[in-house]
Amino acid sequence: MLRVFRLESRFPSARNGFPIIPAACQSPAGNTGILVEVFNSWVILPKTSNARIRVLDQARRQMLGDKEMAALADDMRAWRRDIHRHPELGFAEHRTAMVVAGLLREWDISVQTDFAGTGVVGTIRGTLPADGRQALAIGLRADMDALPMMEQGSVPYKSVTDGVFHGCGHDGHTAILLGVAKHLSMNRRFHGTVHLIFQPAEETLRGGSEMIRAGLFEHYPCDEIYALHNSNAVPSGKVGVRAGAILSASDLFRIRIEGTGSHAAMPHKAVDPILVGTSLVQSIQSIVSRNVDPTEAAVVSVCRFLAGTAINVIPDSAVLEGTVRTFSCATQALVLERLNTLCDGASRSFGCCVVFEHLQTSPPTVNAPFQTDVVRRAAESVLGRDNVIVNVAPLMASEDFAFMLEQCPGSYFFLGHDGLTCHHPEFDFDDSSLPLGASVFIEVIKQRLGETGA
Repeated sequence: MLRVFRLESRFPSARNGFPIIPAACQSPAGNTGILVEVFNSWVILPKTSNARIRVLDQARRQMLGDKEMAALADDMRAWRRDIHRHPELGFAEHRTAMVVAGLLREWDISVQTDFAGTGVVGTIRGTLPADGRQALAIGLRADMDALPMMEQGSVPYKSVTDGVFHGCGHDGHTAILLGVAKHLSMNRRFHGTVHLIFQPAEETLRGGSEMIRAGLFEHYPCDEIYALHNSNAVPSGKVGVRAGAILSASDLFRIRIEGTGSHAAMPHKAVDPILVGTSLVQSIQSIVSRNVDPTEAAVVSVCRFLAGTAINVIPDSAVLEGTVRTFSCATQALVLERLNTLCDGASRSFGCCVVFEHLQTSPPTVNAPFQTDVVRRAAESVLGRDNVIVNVAPLMASEDFAFMLEQCPGSYFFLGHDGLTCHHPEFDFDDSSLPLGASVFIEVIKQRLGETGA
């Protein structure tokens, strides 16, 4: 923190809120000038010093910035809690999109609504000329959708919609990007362009790819793109960054087994799909243990096994459903190939029809090294080096921001918070992290597009 006191006569004593100046620090010109504290060191600058002008300007900017961020924190908390109270599922974020678009228009930001369904994109162009530098376009993205689950917490702004709940913190992500938008709308002195991307349907892992399919980067070209996610794996007040894969790929699969049903007392007349299914579940465990390179990470989980309707009947069919999580595209392809091969082998071994269905896929979330270093430097500027975790541990969760990172270099980082893990029925976003997330985004814009100002 930098504190500056204007002094036109002798320095006040500590009784008036200023320290007694040590003799070694006193100005030879009768203690007339300014007293500056930088990192607990007191410095006196003469009234005519050019350094005095620079320091006073820096102090003025910081004091205005602190005051603005305090006001923004209040705004973001109010927006966040309103969105939390009115959650909406993917591709149905109509009210949320309306609130977002209304605020952007209020701040004189160019807005496109109904993008890829319920997406919103705002654009702010800097007022500074290119001045010989490349005018970059930076994308900042936030997700808006909620989860199809009941909220069991007791916050006063609890969801008013049964079975729909902001249990992943997207209300906070949206509020943070709104705070960034408001700040930049009042501080447009930068080079280049900022695209504010409010994305629908992240929880379905389809919203990001739908925006790309709708022409996101054709209509709003981005040289770089950034996003964040709250994480209680990172302590509150800290940020976690990582180059390379920070989140896993996600693949959903279904295995259909068509056997022959029979009475439970006559199994020799059946081709038992339950036996086929249990054999497959066991075989699938060999993929990670015997096919995947042990230096790579992979998870294959069968999460549903559906078969039978009666206690004394061998059913004629069964269905298995599950997920695959991997950090590399090569491992992702290997696991999917092995699943298909095991199903073909089960079909031949048991003499029945076994069909593997690859339901949905998203790639790993892979951060570009340069843009990750941008986030690191921005976070260190805002929070201090001790509060930035470099090479933070990756998570086996998945994100459809990964599709955007396949199209455009960028970085996705973790914003630490106190509280429960995402998707817990009592989860609530940590409002104290709102100004931290917004400040890091704003600092990214300053570093890439130049200093912002009114």
